[in-house]
Amino acid sequence: MRETQEELFETEYAQLYQHLCVHMSHSDKAALRGEPGYVWRSGQDRRLQMIAAWVNLDGARILDNGCGLGTYLDAFAPYSRQRFGLELEVDRAVKALPTANGITQGVGEHLPFATDSFDFVFSNEVIEHVDDDYLYAAEMVRVLRSGGHALIFCPNRWYPVEQHGIFWRGTYKFGNIPLVNYLPDPLRNYLAPHVRAYTKRSLLELFVDLPVRVVHHGRIFGGYDNIEARWPRFGRRFKKALYAAEKTHLSVLGLSHLLVLEKV
Repeated sequence: MRETQEELFETEYAQLYQHLCVHMSHSDKAALRGEPGYVWRSGQDRRLQMIAAWVNLDGARILDNGCGLGTYLDAFAPYSRQRFGLELEVDRAVKALPTANGITQGVGEHLPFATDSFDFVFSNEVIEHVDDDYLYAAEMVRVLRSGGHALIFCPNRWYPVEQHGIFWRGTYKFGNIPLVNYLPDPLRNYLAPHVRAYTKRSLLELFVDLPVRVVHHGRIFGGYDNIEARWPRFGRRFKKALYAAEKTHLSVLGLSHLLVLEKV
């Protein structure tokens, strides 16, 4: 008997879920650096569509500022041949080499690139991990050409779950911890000193003295591929409801900020 399209969809997602389980254990750098994208999933594909909607990638000179394994650099390949990445961790930088014209090992607070070098600078869930986020922001703007764009995804303080784990009694606990970001700053930062979470105000303050204008700010929800893989019908409805909520006041609870800037 021929499988229906929906049954095929559910089978594919079951296979995806099994594949994702291979990558569920965290690396020893998870607390300080976060986890890089190991596989390309619907959440990443949705973010790529958002990037392409706000930034002209065609033929652009692109820098991924904190490129991890080069997942997005590889996705940018159909748009441009001029792709560069910066990554702090040497092992990740080495794995990213095939995805770009050049991968440099370094920190985002001191970019080893000339001023006015890039048409597009991308930062995907990186700024929250750096030592100095003000300097990181300033460096992104410095290397942008006039009229160029920066696009940043970073954690929203009002998302109900802290996804970077916490430190409890001196031990790092990896995983999704609810309501941590709703605590007062001293307590929140005691539990999660390794990662920031931004309000809209605190994020925009990083750029207030820099030569950029805000093209767009919004909050988005995640891909939730694990939920859809386990419970396909529920997962699809769940995602549809959350994506609709992005256009309402409920967006304040979104997973990440989406900030688009233009250098002026």
